[in-house]
Amino acid sequence: MPLVTSTEMFKKVYGKCAVGAFNVNNMEIIQGIVDAAKEENAPLILQVSAGARKYAKHIYLMKLVEAAVEDTGLPICLHLDHGEDFEICKSCVDGGFTSVMIDGSKFPFAENIAVTKKVVEYAHAKGVVVEAELGRLAGVEDAVNVSAKDSSYTDPEQAVEFVHKTGCDSLAIAIGTSHGAFKFRGEAKLDFARLKTIAALLPGFPLVLHGASTVLPEFVAKCNQYGGEIKGAQGVPEEMLRMAGTMGVCKINIDTDLRLAMTASIREYLAANPADFDPRKYLKPAREAIKNMVKHKIRDVLNCSNQL
Repeated sequence: MPLVTSTEMFKKVYGKCAVGAFNVNNMEIIQGIVDAAKEENAPLILQVSAGARKYAKHIYLMKLVEAAVEDTGLPICLHLDHGEDFEICKSCVDGGFTSVMIDGSKFPFAENIAVTKKVVEYAHAKGVVVEAELGRLAGVEDAVNVSAKDSSYTDPEQAVEFVHKTGCDSLAIAIGTSHGAFKFRGEAKLDFARLKTIAALLPGFPLVLHGASTVLPEFVAKCNQYGGEIKGAQGVPEEMLRMAGTMGVCKINIDTDLRLAMTASIREYLAANPADFDPRKYLKPAREAIKNMVKHKIRDVLNCSNQL
């Protein structure tokens, strides 16, 4: 089975649940994620940030994902996360990705429309789908670095105009999530009224949540127990993500939780086995930690088990 776009996935889950979009950086992360999706019989989006692409190289990531498809038989969508300009989106389209995100949220509204439309026209001609972003999430993750004062929620009326003028296939919206582990001061609050309005104005149109890791406390505690210094980490409560998946959000991005699960496992192993220098010894339980965490996300948070 070849790589697929997200189009049919989103049609199937709309209004019921959300597909997990998990960031990948290396073989063990990919294996853990796809093994979890296989066992849960769930649709899957693997996404690559510019930082991951620079770290692992495009060709290596492509071959690893192709191997995952061949190994599992899963219909996997390969997505560029936060493409910062037309050139990187074009490179990923030409290089075999089936979905790209053009993040023009840093630009004024008219300029965001223009750059998004340019990417859409190029990608659609190649059979590739496009995610865009309107509104800005605060936080830091890879190349994304937006201060709280520069963040802004998505305007519902602008969202309608933006989708109609660009022809994008899905839209990442800002309703209160945040990139990275240090998300909120006090209780997390997502603007569900705003989400409901956007979904009503764009009926059936797939919406996306970025910055949606829950920052599971057991992983934070374990990281800190074995030499970490992760203070004040707080994420999006799982019940909020489950609700969003019934309100038109078809794709929920998860990255921070993957990093925490892997790091916690490696730190725990090396603390117990300080003389061990075989990467296979500490990467094997790390891969298993990724798998178990992703299974939990798919089954208990995204509610998209058995949606193939």
